[in-house]
Amino acid sequence: MDHKGFPVLGLFGCLGLLLLTLHTVHGDVVYSLPEEMKRGSVIGNIDKDLGIKVDSLSTRKARIDTEGSGKRYCDINLSNGDVTVADRIDREALCGKKASCTLKQELVLENPLELHRISLHVEDINDNSPQFKKETMKFEIRESAGKGNRFRLDEAHDADIGQNAVQSYSISTNEHFNLNVIAKSGGGKYSELVLEKELDREEQQELTVVLTAADGGRPKRSGTVVIHITVLDANDNAPVFSQAAYKATVPENSPLHTVVITVTATDLDEGVNGEVTYEFDHISDETNNVFSLDEKTGEVRVSGPVDYEELSTYEMQVTAKDGLGLVSSCTLLIDVKDVNDNAPITSIKSLTNPIPENVPAGTEVAVINVQDRDSGENRQVRCSIQQNLPFKLVPSIKNYYSLVTTAELDRELVSDYNITITATDEGSPPLSSSKSVQLSVADVNDNPPVFEEQSYNAYVTENNKPGSTFCSVSALDPDWRQNGTVIYSLLPGEVNGAPVSSYLSVNGDTGLIHAVRSLDYEQFRSFKVHVMARDNGSPPLSSNVTVSVSITDVNDNSPQILYPAPEGHSFMTELVPKAAQGGSLVSKVIAVDADSGQNAWLSYHIVKSTDPGLFTIGLHSGEIRTQRDISESDNMKQNLIVAVKDNGQPSLSATCSMYLLISDNLAEVPELKDMSYDETNPKLTSYLIIALVSVSTFFLTFIIVILGVRFCRRRKPRLLFDGAVAIPSAYLPPNYAEVDGTGTLRSTYNYDAYLTTGSRTSDFKFVRSYNDNTLPADQTLKKSPTDFSEVFGDGDGFPEVRLEKTNRLNLCD
Repeated sequence: MDHKGFPVLGLFGCLGLLLLTLHTVHGDVVYSLPEEMKRGSVIGNIDKDLGIKVDSLSTRKARIDTEGSGKRYCDINLSNGDVTVADRIDREALCGKKASCTLKQELVLENPLELHRISLHVEDINDNSPQFKKETMKFEIRESAGKGNRFRLDEAHDADIGQNAVQSYSISTNEHFNLNVIAKSGGGKYSELVLEKELDREEQQELTVVLTAADGGRPKRSGTVVIHITVLDANDNAPVFSQAAYKATVPENSPLHTVVITVTATDLDEGVNGEVTYEFDHISDETNNVFSLDEKTGEVRVSGPVDYEELSTYEMQVTAKDGLGLVSSCTLLIDVKDVNDNAPITSIKSLTNPIPENVPAGTEVAVINVQDRDSGENRQVRCSIQQNLPFKLVPSIKNYYSLVTTAELDRELVSDYNITITATDEGSPPLSSSKSVQLSVADVNDNPPVFEEQSYNAYVTENNKPGSTFCSVSALDPDWRQNGTVIYSLLPGEVNGAPVSSYLSVNGDTGLIHAVRSLDYEQFRSFKVHVMARDNGSPPLSSNVTVSVSITDVNDNSPQILYPAPEGHSFMTELVPKAAQGGSLVSKVIAVDADSGQNAWLSYHIVKSTDPGLFTIGLHSGEIRTQRDISESDNMKQNLIVAVKDNGQPSLSATCSMYLLISDNLAEVPELKDMSYDETNPKLTSYLIIALVSVSTFFLTFIIVILGVRFCRRRKPRLLFDGAVAIPSAYLPPNYAEVDGTGTLRSTYNYDAYLTTGSRTSDFKFVRSYNDNTLPADQTLKKSPTDFSEVFGDGDGFPEVRLEKTNRLNLCD
């Protein structure tokens, strides 16, 4: 892999000229750039270097991440794909004296998840001058020192590397010393004073020489130190270390004052000349606060926090100096042993929140990154989430995980999830950390409204006021907000041939059902409507329920008298034999009530009669019977006014007049006049004559009927009793209530009354109820006298009788 370095430039030249070289290794890129570039400087382009289209950077949420908790030194411009400097890059602070300084960055793209490593190779610029540890170096040289003696000088330190590091040393002009520059095997240079002319303490006790260290940068930078030389008597042995290099290992987080290693140097001189003291040569700021050196014993101790993650290796120079200034040096290498002292760090790189409840299983909802600053096994991390959740972690690229769904979500069951991500390393003992992710489930309209009951029964009293409320339906929708907002409406339909909306309405918000108009029990007693509950989702969902409406009867119909016919419609007279005994059935009042229940329980009362003690009426049957035997003194013409009352509250009633003629033969009646009960009516005689004529005609007609009935016996079962004369029935509406034993006619029966012609007591006989097999509807009594004559013969001369077609109505006993 080729690398193109920067040419050797001065500080300003490097900032002004940027040469970038792209290296591609397994899809990764390496950018070379000088340190201290301005923020925003362009160092590369994603489109050109990786082939990633600029228009996809925003949609794929492209971003630059760093490993661990390191700083992000570069950024990406989503509009054009340029990679730019995001923060100050100081090579010396980041890499120290390392020959190569590389910063690891990561380019992350989503949908699909894609990871590229970006390595920033930071080139050094000459931004640091050489520096000496002390401003003054002091030497005590005995005058006995011979020509050619060497005195090692402190090494100058330059934070830069390569050509920008210290390249040369020089001293100021003097007559006694020259300078010898020596290159170290591990890199770097140091200098020695070489005595060229012997010293003479008597001639000069102190000398001052200026040492200058210069680097190789452009422009050059330099640093100076003053060398103060005191001329003494001879010291001809320098201290000697037991090892040229010392190596030691210390665990990170070691306690303060822990002894790391002890360096030892010996001096063959005696006395002051043989007393050795130790000190660190120039060390970096990172090392200065971590270790300390005992100048008497040579013990190296921990004096500050030792952190493997900050720096894993320390390299230092230790000098040993005798009492008169002779020195020697050695190298000390300290390796820091990693300890599992860093728990994994979990970060959420991407999160889709809220997530719709209808997403399919396997949908990615979050991208998670896990970092551990430790090394080796201490760096290996396992991630997990709690059980019984519809999510799982799927390892992705490197230290990335995808949080995906494992089943369909249901907001109505669980609307929020608190997912705890636990990361545990492989250290001993293992360390772990947790990260909570709050995930909300967004509602989808997936539930139709559900009624609280499978069906509803409503009861309303007839003649209700329009707008009155008589029922309420309620449906629940577990969805949220508008998806759970329920609106009620009536489904189209008909009630009794009219639209249902003309009878009922429903409140769309509350579900209250109102009557649009007054209802009539006699028109219909019950009906069903269908109510729809629809939510406000998109698309909306709905459900239906059946509401059965029953109308409760109110006593709003007076009894209707079918026989005798109301006055003004017909003129009917009953013949009562003179020999009628007490208890004989004379006639019967037939009445019905359109109401039902106790509102249709009828009772019969004689409110006025010609002879109050002669006749009585059955309270519930309406049968008129004699209370005693008829005598010759009784008035031939009897007029009864009968009242029929129902049992409602309040009670309603109707009255009719019953005309009775006590006679065995119409010929006995001298004249038939009006028999309306009015003793003061002067025309009573003429009315009685008319009545007698009518009765005679009626009698002849019944004889014809009897003959016709006998003729029909051969073809069908007997319908009439022998010798019976039919009393015509009146028309009864088909919707009268069916009440047994109350005096009200049931709608499924026909009753016909027959008056015997040969019986002295004139009792009534009643046939049993007909069915469709015995008496078809077209064989019942006809609607008019004309129709009646078609079956039984000519009806001329027969008193006017209203013969109405019934819906198989029978008279109760």
